Amino acid sequence: MTHIILSGANGAMGRTIARLAGETHGVKIVAGLDKNTQGAADFPIYASPEQLPEIKGVLVDFSHPSAFDGILRYALDTETPLVMCTTGLAPEQLDAIRAAAKRIAVFHSANMSIGINLLADLARRAAALLQDQFDIEIIERHHNKKIDAPSGTALMLADAMREALSEQPRYVYDRHAVRERRQKNDIGFSSVRGGTIVGEHEILFAGTDELIELRHTATSKEVFAVGALRAAVYLENKGPGLYNMSNLIQEV
Repeated sequence: MTHIILSGANGAMGRTIARLAGETHGVKIVAGLDKNTQGAADFPIYASPEQLPEIKGVLVDFSHPSAFDGILRYALDTETPLVMCTTGLAPEQLDAIRAAAKRIAVFHSANMSIGINLLADLARRAAALLQDQFDIEIIERHHNKKIDAPSGTALMLADAMREALSEQPRYVYDRHAVRERRQKNDIGFSSVRGGTIVGEHEILFAGTDELIELRHTATSKEVFAVGALRAAVYLENKGPGLYNMSNLIQEV
């Protein structure tokens, strides 16, 4: 039985994970973290990591970058494996994750969907084959409450393609500000925010007289919750190191 400490327990993703965990054999939410401690959860919810007792299990974080320091400190102090699902992290926070992985097991992915991680692999292969003749653009669409732009997943897809490109790309987030002709090595980002769109990511390879499109659409938050639970089970008995969805997929 994998015991899970759920950070962001009363958020939309936290509630989805808690519901699925109750329906999934072999996993159990034993404690939660959230500024809002009210609710109908069947596990205790603490307002801060400082109030959380030391519990043997895996810490799954679906909260907010502002909570990052306390979450990471708790994981390090208690040597608790950490599944970091929160997006919009600053570069120094990403550096802190890499440093923490030298002491504890850390699972970090910008997107917990297996489908998105397959898309990243396909995009990497396509970029390697098409780089000299096709322009690359990424369009991402999310609900109107999402704060960060471009999405962490869009950046993850771009980084995957960058690994395959012979020339380092230039990421362009705002063509209105750039006001110049597109450069050959640009990867452009377009962000759409509206309604209740769970998440759509589209990669365009635009060539002369032809257009190739790779797309992933999430129709519910459950795909991310399922991935987070699988990551927690995967990470439970791992030694110190930085793991991601590609590692999980390869070992399943």
